[in-house]
Amino acid sequence: MAVYRQILELAGTAGTDIHDVTGQVNEAVAASGIREGGVLVFTPGSTAAVTTIEYEPGALSDLGRLLEALAPAGGEYAHNQRWGDGNGYSHLRSALLGPSLGAPLAEGRLILGAWQQIVVLDFDNRPRKRRVVVTVQGE
Repeated sequence: MAVYRQILELAGTAGTDIHDVTGQVNEAVAASGIREGGVLVFTPGSTAAVTTIEYEPGALSDLGRLLEALAPAGGEYAHNQRWGDGNGYSHLRSALLGPSLGAPLAEGRLILGAWQQIVVLDFDNRPRKRRVVVTVQGE
């Protein structure tokens, strides 16, 4: 079994950023030379997440509204009281979606639905540089 790893870097703002990384993940798969196996996309940290969505304005807006309803940016959070950094909501949003996504790989290609893109969401309330670890494993 072969393993290939690539690190992506993303620049964020002080708002919720949704980065489509599908193309970059596909490039990592191609660079790996691995034809059959799986891909893990992981972002270290507790204020970001990885998921899939149809990357179009309506779906992105709907996702933003859902996250705001579940964990409002202006809500009261014990985390904020303890640390004073005002990003309690970002930790909850990250916990809801999770920091990683696995996808199968067949014939050297990611298996994704026709309208399914891989996205990294940065929820923090300050600009950050995000690392995203793409690990391709297989044969």
